[in-house]
This record gives sequence, C-alpha cells and structure tokens, in this order.
Amino acid sequence: MGYSVIMDAQAAERPANGSGRAPRQRRPATVREAKALAHPLRVRILRLCWQQEQTNKQLADRVERDPGTVLYHVRLLVEAGLLEQAPVRTGDSGALEKPYRVKDSTWWLDGPLASFDADARFAPVAVFQDELREAGPGSVQLYDRFALHLSPEDAAELERRILVILDEYIETDDDRRDQPAHGGIFLLHRLPE
Repeated sequence: MGYSVIMDAQAAERPANGSGRAPRQRRPATVREAKALAHPLRVRILRLCWQQEQTNKQLADRVERDPGTVLYHVRLLVEAGLLEQAPVRTGDSGALEKPYRVKDSTWWLDGPLASFDADARFAPVAVFQDELREAGPGSVQLYDRFALHLSPEDAAELERRILVILDEYIETDDDRRDQPAHGGIFLLHRLPE
C-alpha cells in the first residue's frame, strides 16, 4: 500500500474542494524526498513544522534530541525540498530566530516509501505512536477498528475510496487553520495467521 489513489472518471471531473478547481494530483516522490521520509525523526519534524513554524531549538526541545542532531535532519529535509526556512523573526528574548515550515505537503507524494525496507516503511507508524503518546489518551477523538477479508484488489479499492475522502479535506485544510489540528493514520495490515 502506498499513498497512491487512482480516481475514477467521475471523481476526476468532480471538484473535491467545492472551489471549482480539479483536485490536486499525486506525483511520484523523488529519491531525495523518499529518503527524507524514511526516517521517523524527519517525519516528526515535518509534522511539527506543518502545525506551526519551528526553530531548530524548538524542534530539539519538542523531540527531546540534541540540537545538532535535529539540525542534521532539518538540513536533509530542506535539501529534499520538503522544508524551508521561514522569514527571520524576533524571539521572546529579542534574539533573531530562523524558523522552518513545511514547503509542500507530503500528502501528495505517491508511495514514497514503497521501495524501502520494512523499518523505513514503518517510520510513519512510529511517528504516529509518538504523537499519540505525547497528546495523551484524552486526545483521541474517533476510533474505528476493523477486520476484513480482502483480496489485493479489494485492499486497493478500500485505499482509493478512503483517500478520495481524505483528499477533499486535505485540499481545503487552509480554510480551517483557525480550528484545532488533528492527526490520524489509516493503516491496513495483514493479521497473523
């Protein structure tokens, strides 16, 4: 399973966001983008910078890592074109700060981790677990658990249908920036025999 979606002809003609614009299309991840997304710390940095601009020190404090280590990962994300430096600002102490922000949503990348080993493909799951632990049990808004018998074709169709709905929300997310940020994950896995 990747991030890909193949829209049917009707869905491709129907604007997903109510704006009259056609929905954004997914594109293949570059090798550099895929490598950047294959590490849990970099995925976490992207999520934090998506929520709000963060300096290297703020990121290091939030992920409880050495600032030098975080800066290494930030630079890889910048080189991959996933993160960019935001305008310099004055911090609370009056010192100049160099914050970072997400440059382009990784949501629109098609299967960026498909060619990597299982540990790299598990990076988004590890990040989700960290985010959920940090937010605490009271943060859970919705919960749906399921078990299904699916052929590979059924699984692909389920992913396609879920992504069509999520795409509609992703495409219009800027319209809701005044609302609380929510995270989630759709994960389909084989049950042990």
